[in-house]
Amino acid sequence: MANIQPLGNHVVVEAIKEELTSSSGIIIPDSVSKEKPMKGKVLAVGPGKMANDGKTVMAPDLEVGDVVLFSKYGPTEVKLEGKEVLILSVDDIFAKLK
Repeated sequence: MANIQPLGNHVVVEAIKEELTSSSGIIIPDSVSKEKPMKGKVLAVGPGKMANDGKTVMAPDLEVGDVVLFSKYGPTEVKLEGKEVLILSVDDIFAKLK
């Protein structure tokens, strides 16, 4: 994702769609399933939070390619290079999957 550089404590993520299937084989859409975090692949990472003096306080512990779990209500949806991506704060990320 060469055309976007998030600022501050923000991250650009591509959502990974997961379909749930019931035991009888019925596909359950996200809108019906229980509230759960979303999963996504990190495309770009901002430099981190900045202090009032202009020095970086804490750089995010994330790299391009990491897979993360995040709140479905935090991100801003953006269409970039024909692809739907999400911009969210590092504070909305719950975990990094290994």
